[in-house]
Amino acid sequence: MYRAGLRPFSAQGKVNQIPMNDPETADPRIVDCYGGRAGLGKVRVRLPPEINRILYVRNLPYKITGEEMYDIFGKYGAIRQIRVGNTPETRGTAFVVFEDIFDAKNACDHLSGFNVCNRYLVVLYYQANKAFKKTDIEKKQEEIDKMKSKYGINT
Repeated sequence: MYRAGLRPFSAQGKVNQIPMNDPETADPRIVDCYGGRAGLGKVRVRLPPEINRILYVRNLPYKITGEEMYDIFGKYGAIRQIRVGNTPETRGTAFVVFEDIFDAKNACDHLSGFNVCNRYLVVLYYQANKAFKKTDIEKKQEEIDKMKSKYGINT
């Protein structure tokens, strides 16, 4: 898939340029050196794997509405969905799902630290493995507690 033995990332985690001329092996995370979709015969840059089209936004004002979120994030591309937290645990957070990965990258780059109602936004890429890690730990702890009570172990 990669020519001349080039890997997508160097040992230091920096992005390497990858020449690819086959449209069938094209990856949607690869852009040309001008920021657009990579065409045939151009040098392409591969985006890191943690970049995806779902953004997790923290430090939002509690009173922000979905329409205001569309106004802020819609400037960077087509949005598929916005979910604003409404429970006491999720207030001040939101998920923004873009149609295109490049629009999400552009929004994340430009809106991190953006001031909304005297609050600076924290915009991150959503990572499912980190999001479910806490719930997995809680479930395992519940299982351990059940086993302890079943066998009468008090430690």
